[in-house]
Formats: sequence, structure tokens, C-alpha cells
Amino acid sequence: MKRMHVLRFAAVLALAVWLGGLVVLGFTAPTIFDVMAAQKVVEGRALAGAVFGEMFRRFHDVAYVCGAFVLLSLIIRRVLGPRPRRFGVRFALGIAMVVVTVYSGLVILPKISRLREEIGVRTAVASLPVDDPRRVAFEGLHRQSGLVQLIPLAGACVLLFLELSDYESN
Repeated sequence: MKRMHVLRFAAVLALAVWLGGLVVLGFTAPTIFDVMAAQKVVEGRALAGAVFGEMFRRFHDVAYVCGAFVLLSLIIRRVLGPRPRRFGVRFALGIAMVVVTVYSGLVILPKISRLREEIGVRTAVASLPVDDPRRVAFEGLHRQSGLVQLIPLAGACVLLFLELSDYESN
């Protein structure tokens, strides 16, 4: 029974780190851009974008590990028993969270990086004309990235709720 508590704790901790990281990134992005703009640095927005982009890239590594812990914990708990309630829902949600995170990290972020290099690392995307194809593409990828992150954000909330409701019933 103690092993199950350790596994559940590992899953809850991984979900908390994943969820917390997403929330922190969501709140720090505007702050980074505001601070850089307030410093009157000519390339402030471009530098802010570079800083946040690297933070986001590194966070993906953390999210991959968290996703692996969540899925592995569910599988081990299912095999060793007792099987987690609503296992299928939990596992499907965990898979969806990992898939979109991998998609974000391996597809969207590299596209954004290539666009940033093409535009020039010292040029703020916002300084390009509104109809510039590079700006349009960047804004589309940025929007897509933000929307994709809603899946692990919501998924972590649901999985945490399910874990806590299991705890109550024990």
C-alpha cells in the first residue's frame, strides 16, 4: 500500500510542477516584455522574446519528464493494483497532454526559432509591418502555441482533481 502512496505522490508532484510551470510562464511573459520595454533598450522586445523563448524551450524538457512520471505512475498503479478509478480517462488525458507538449516542443518551437533567425534576433517581430508574411506566420505560431498549452493546463487540473478525489475516498 505504501508503494501506491509514493506513486500517487510522484504523479501529483509531476502534475503540480507541470501545471505550476505553465502558470508561471503565462504570468512571466508579459512581465519580461514590460521590464525590457521600460529599460528603453533598443532591442528590448527582441531580447525579451529571446529570453522567454529559451525559458519556454527549457520548460518543455521539464514537461516531458513530468509527462513520463504521470503516465508511468498510472501504468504501474494499474499493474500492481489497485487500479486507479477512471484509468482510461486518466491515461487518455495524460497521453493527450504529452502529445501536445511534444508537438509544441518539437514542431512549433523549432518553426518559431527559424522565423526568429530569418527575421533577425535583434529585430522585434512587432516592428515588422502588420502584413509582413514573417510576422503573420510568427503570430499564427504564437497563437497556436498558446492554445496548445491549454490542453496540458486543463488536463493537469482534471488529473489533480481525480487524484485528490481518490484520496478522499480512501
